[in-house]
Amino acid sequence: MQGVWNEDSVAFSNKLSNYTQHHFKFTCDSVYIDMVTHSKVNLYEDSCYKNGIWKEYAKGVYAVRGDTLFIGATFTHANYKQKISGCYRNGRYEKNFLIKKHAADTLSLEGLSDQREIKLILKQKITCVQKEL
Repeated sequence: MQGVWNEDSVAFSNKLSNYTQHHFKFTCDSVYIDMVTHSKVNLYEDSCYKNGIWKEYAKGVYAVRGDTLFIGATFTHANYKQKISGCYRNGRYEKNFLIKKHAADTLSLEGLSDQREIKLILKQKITCVQKEL
């Protein structure tokens, strides 16, 4: 699973009032997540809405047990430093995904909380190099 994975498109995105495209970077034990949200409905104050397209970031750890991916992360700024205020979400990003398909260059996840499918394509392989404690 280690590598850089992109969700290049979202099924039926033209029919959804909002959707999020994901970019995951899995390293030895860490995960970095970039999310681009597209929304036809303004859920935030006007200065945050940005014509309905905005980015959010999260950094944390992940674990795979059986067919489930567990992510425990914190919302961050673009530099992956903790975000405690501002537009969009703050605090914890806790998500669990069912791993529906995992091949050498494709990964299909289904959110256990919302049943939305995320189809990812491997963009860059990462080899874990363990560091001494």
